[in-house]
Parts: sequence; C-alpha cells; structure tokens
Amino acid sequence: MNDVLKPRVGVVMGSRSDWETMRRAVEVLEHFRIPHECRVVSAHRTPQWMFEYGESAERRGLRVIIAGAGGAAHLPGMLSSLTMLPVLAVPVQSRALSGLDSLLSIVQMPGGVPVATFAIGEAGAKNAGLMAVRILSNNHPELRSRLRDFVKAEELKVMETSVL
Repeated sequence: MNDVLKPRVGVVMGSRSDWETMRRAVEVLEHFRIPHECRVVSAHRTPQWMFEYGESAERRGLRVIIAGAGGAAHLPGMLSSLTMLPVLAVPVQSRALSGLDSLLSIVQMPGGVPVATFAIGEAGAKNAGLMAVRILSNNHPELRSRLRDFVKAEELKVMETSVL
C-alpha cells in the first residue's frame, strides 16, 4: 500500500451507536484529506480486539487515535495504556446522564496514562478531529497551511454574522 494512503488517524468508538457523534471527527479528517480508519472497538465486548488494535496502531502507521465512548467509557484510557500515540477522547452522550457519566469516567485517568478529553458529543468530536489535524500539521507544512486557511475562513464566517 502506498505510504501516503496509509491511515494516519484511527477513529474508534465503543459501539455502532456512537457513529452519529464520531462522524463529526471523520468529517474534519475528510475535509483536510487525512487518511483515516474507522472501527468499532469495545473495551468491554471485544477486549482482545481492543488490545490488538492498541498494540498495533503505531506499527500500522497511525499517528493519533480519536476514541469515542459512552457510559463507563473505558476505551480511551485503555487504548492510551496500550500505545505511545496521542489518544484524543470524545465522551459520547448517554441516555442515563446525558454524557456526564462518560466525561467523568474519561477524565479520571490515573497519573501516567494521559488522555486528552474533549467536550461531550458532536462539538467534542469535531474538536478532536481538529486537534488531530494540528498534531499532524507539526510535521507537514502543507497541512499547516490548509489549517491556517480553515481557521481564517471560520473567523470570516463569524465576522460576517456578527452584525446586530
């Protein structure tokens, strides 16, 4: 496989129902033309697959993992314990506590197991996608330029709509 086309970002979620949230991260990656992969990897239902995924991620060429999980939300922390790659966590909104359970579960990582945690839901997924772009752009000037253009366009959108 051509090295340019190898996935650089892994987008994983605890269940298929998390896709509605996590697709926001994927939309950002697609906008910036960043090769990525999407997988359902459950810390509770498929622990062996989760171990394989986390332990092989760097060797397979990934540079960042975006992990979305709801409820007990163990996936981001477990993946962080299995890889040296940055893990960006998205708490998925749950029925029981509207995602507060997910958020609290994810941010309570023990020292030594870093997970960058974003807002609950779609805004968090979008920002996790943008953070992955920022991380990757450190070593890719053309990506950094596209990111600057994106930020400028967002700024202009706000300026155009800020008239009262």
